[in-house]
Amino acid sequence: MHPRIEDYALIGDEQTAALVGRDGSVDWLCLPRFDSAACFARLLGDEENGHWRIAPKGVDGPCTRRAYRPDTLVLDTEWETDEGAIRVTDLMPQRDRAPDLVRVVEGLRGRVTVRSTLRLRFDYGSIVPWMRKSDGHRVAIAGPDSVWLRSEPSVRTWGEDLATHSEFTVAEGEKVAFVLTWHPSHEPRPPLVDPHKAVRASVKDWRKWVRRCRYTGPYRDAVVRSLITLKALTYRPTGGIVAAATTSLPEEPGGVRNWDYRYCWLRDSTLTLNAGLAAGYRKEAEAWRNWLLRAVAGDPADLQIMYGLAGERRLPETELAWLSGFAGSAPVRIGNDAVNQLQLDVYGEVMDSLALARSSGLPPRPHMWSIQRALMDWLCEEWRQPDEGLWEVRGGRRHFVHSKIMVWVAADRAVRTLEEEPELGGDLDRWRALRDEVHREVCEKGYDAERNTFTQFYGSRELDAALLLIPRLGFLPPDDPRVTGTVEAIRGELGHHGLLRRYSTDGTTVDGLPGDEGTFVVCSFWLADALHMTGLRKEARELFERLVGLCNDVGLLSEEYDPVSGRQLGNFPQAFSHVGLVNTALALFGDGEAG
Repeated sequence: MHPRIEDYALIGDEQTAALVGRDGSVDWLCLPRFDSAACFARLLGDEENGHWRIAPKGVDGPCTRRAYRPDTLVLDTEWETDEGAIRVTDLMPQRDRAPDLVRVVEGLRGRVTVRSTLRLRFDYGSIVPWMRKSDGHRVAIAGPDSVWLRSEPSVRTWGEDLATHSEFTVAEGEKVAFVLTWHPSHEPRPPLVDPHKAVRASVKDWRKWVRRCRYTGPYRDAVVRSLITLKALTYRPTGGIVAAATTSLPEEPGGVRNWDYRYCWLRDSTLTLNAGLAAGYRKEAEAWRNWLLRAVAGDPADLQIMYGLAGERRLPETELAWLSGFAGSAPVRIGNDAVNQLQLDVYGEVMDSLALARSSGLPPRPHMWSIQRALMDWLCEEWRQPDEGLWEVRGGRRHFVHSKIMVWVAADRAVRTLEEEPELGGDLDRWRALRDEVHREVCEKGYDAERNTFTQFYGSRELDAALLLIPRLGFLPPDDPRVTGTVEAIRGELGHHGLLRRYSTDGTTVDGLPGDEGTFVVCSFWLADALHMTGLRKEARELFERLVGLCNDVGLLSEEYDPVSGRQLGNFPQAFSHVGLVNTALALFGDGEAG
């Protein structure tokens, strides 16, 4: 039986990440970066596509219990057997050069025989490497990739069935460590890592980082776990934050809505920045702001909805035919063609993020205002175009209401900034006129007076959960009847077992795709925010509590959730979902303000 998405836990070194199953198997790991080819791809295929399992011999099922060490990304997985008990500790230490995966087996009780099976498959499970021994290591090489496996001298390893096996016995108090290290195959072996020191250092470093968290309200453990997850999804060399650690985990089991999320989306920028600033992580927020400035620099007409980890612009989409997909959900895709879409909302996201950064006291960067002026010049001329919208539809462009509202946000933030700092210079009258014109048009063409709700796009009767952001963005006040009407309409039409879909997929969908999807986790957090802002605070807290309850046993959320089957769906863990959890907690229980 294929594992469930929620069966996985995340470990990482802020440059890449691995998913570890409840059965002790590392089923996903891309080296050396989040967006590199996977050397373990069982997650999207089967065992022959690569994995590394460590567990008691003869035990095929899940562990007895598992948990992160408090306030860290160090994972402990434990098994109770008739012979005794063991713990496997998994982590990826922060690194300057080579990535290391450290796995330490510790005897807790009795004497337990443990089996390790390492099946390396480079290039997303398609290439079987050449294995050899060197200086007490097992070395796997194929093309540009080289992986070194190091274990205790007392542990015998052997090759069988195109895999590397080990079998050993641990007694109470004994420890056996393994280290898997990647490096370019043309370079010499990188320096060795002491696995036991790595565990101690990682625990210390993570707890030191967590102590900077300013949030002290209810559900602090869930907030801290979300912040750790966001930190783990950050590409430390550049400050970029990937949307998720995975590609092609399905939005519908067996369906085709399978996308690569190992890139950085501008749509996440303002909410991510707010979460970091409000929780006390100014250094990380500034790094994200700086990544944003580098990524969007250039011709405003070329602004993309997403970029690579360092701001790369070309992310061509390809299907990997040799992978069967998670639980048979094909195709498996790498790259993302949505990079070529026009989404007017990203201009608003960028302007809103930079306005927030400025108002929060982050030091301005050279040319920041010049970039903003260029974006506004382009937007003043081009905002009337239809676009693909926030949700990256593939069914043709529309005049999406959320996109137009974000054009208003861009103009509003530009006006406010220039009013406060006139010495910056800019066409204030033109920006004010744009703000007024967009507001007027949205209220005329994007609002259904008969039903008292804003709609998904001009002339449509469909709804969009992104419209819940209207009061948060400041487009209309929370007590405006059009806002409360929109909130109620979205709850009624997009609600599904108390959670929220992002839009309807019942035959009239504009996304151009067959099939269905689950409820969208971040949209349900937006609903909680909207309920809170419109005075329904008890309902907002009840919804927040339910959403926190959707986290898996180690506190992680995917992109979507199926309330009927009780299963997580979509890429995992999802940054947008965890950003939603943090921001809603701040709104409901904190001051909700950045700075």
